[in-house]
Amino acid sequence: MADPHIPVLLKPLLRAVEPVSGLWVDGTFGAGGYARGLLQAGAAQVIGIDRDPAVFGMAAGWAGEYGDRLRLVAGTFSELDELAGQPVDGVVLDLGVSSMQLDQAERGFSFLRDGPLDMRMGQVGPSAADLLNTADEALIADVLYHYGEERASRRIARAIVAARPLQRTAELAELVASCLPRPKPGQSHPATRSFQAIRIWVNDEFRQLVEGLAAAERALKPGGRLAVVSFHSLEDRIVKRFMQARSNSAGGGSRYAPETVQTPAAFTLPFRRAVGADDAELAGNPRARSALLRVAIRTDAPAASADEAMLAMPRLPGKESS
Repeated sequence: MADPHIPVLLKPLLRAVEPVSGLWVDGTFGAGGYARGLLQAGAAQVIGIDRDPAVFGMAAGWAGEYGDRLRLVAGTFSELDELAGQPVDGVVLDLGVSSMQLDQAERGFSFLRDGPLDMRMGQVGPSAADLLNTADEALIADVLYHYGEERASRRIARAIVAARPLQRTAELAELVASCLPRPKPGQSHPATRSFQAIRIWVNDEFRQLVEGLAAAERALKPGGRLAVVSFHSLEDRIVKRFMQARSNSAGGGSRYAPETVQTPAAFTLPFRRAVGADDAELAGNPRARSALLRVAIRTDAPAASADEAMLAMPRLPGKESS
């Protein structure tokens, strides 16, 4: 049995959270690379959580060698504290879609492989095709702009509505590309931002992230480590602001503004900046190019609710939810 995909930033992550011991949660199990790395580094047990139950079958060839040190649970990381059922020593979150899911054309995540226009991580709820074929043009444009930072969002949304019904990823990728200039050598595929935005919409990923960070805060023991790897500037902004806000290190506001009452810091930050991939990892894994790792260490302060406004969670105009 071949090894699972090696996740990005695994080595710097393990260095950042050492010594690894006790009970850890891998909230985005995927191909199991982080869970395996944590177990090999000294974790007594890892609880692997994933909203896609299909990934656990793919791990069957190697998971047994860890016995009861590896426990697999279907669910979302927004409820990781409840799924763990006890305080934990560490939480790892790898945000976004896994390379394993991208490789499966039938999942509909990739603009490079033709497949059904699905994009559901948990294979429940409306698919990308369902949403794109029924939503009004203004909502689709807002999704592309606010979730994907796509400047041609209105033009693409107009083209999507005119071409409906859409059923295949290749259809959508070609349509988006037709609305944008031909990319220059070295630039990303024209459909990158649109596919990213639609996937986030389908899976409610920004709200899941905010709730997952709060769940990690509730689950972690004092001294426990939270490590988050993101691939998207908007996701990284949420993680950065959460860690700054909950460590009381967000920086001072205006001296003329009323003082705000700070709650006790729930985390300390061992690094001032996010950690990126080194040259060796970039050479072996181009996907690591946009990856950023942020780490926080839990204090003994009580957990608090996450302030979505402070975290700058992207919202669609006129919508109560993300």
